[in-house]
Amino acid sequence: MKTIVIYYSQTGFTKRYAKWIAEAKKADCLELSKAKKKNLSEYKTIIFGSWACAGGIRKLNWFKKNIDKWKDKKLIVFCVGASPIDSPEIDLALKRNFKESELKRVSVFYCPGGLNYKRMSLSSKLMMKIFVTTLKAKKDKTNAEQETIKMISSSYNIADKKYIEPILNCLSK
Repeated sequence: MKTIVIYYSQTGFTKRYAKWIAEAKKADCLELSKAKKKNLSEYKTIIFGSWACAGGIRKLNWFKKNIDKWKDKKLIVFCVGASPIDSPEIDLALKRNFKESELKRVSVFYCPGGLNYKRMSLSSKLMMKIFVTTLKAKKDKTNAEQETIKMISSSYNIADKKYIEPILNCLSK
């Protein structure tokens, strides 16, 4: 079964996961800008990976615009974010990105990545700075908010190859 992994990465975490998946399944792997120019009809499985920001999956509209023409293909989306895998908001955030009818066709996964302030765009850095400042200014912070402040105040990496296992299992079905 011919598979392609298409990714959109800002700081490298999504690219790393895409390459891990492609390597494990001997799949082709392309950055989104190159994949847009490619005829994908030869592939039986299309995997799209991107990064999450404020609950949204970047460049997901490209993928969603093509779902109807990929009726005969297995479709998988994974997103990479800064939250740990056990964060309770993840499932809700993932589902908000899709209509119910799309979720019947697409398997969706989350992979924790981290933050890399050195590779972030200026607008992303600014957004994170505003978020941290707002959280710090809040009175009566919860323990979770205090942990969040510690976690996102500097770069960190929680990416791990083990997080692709559910995706690989889905591909094997």
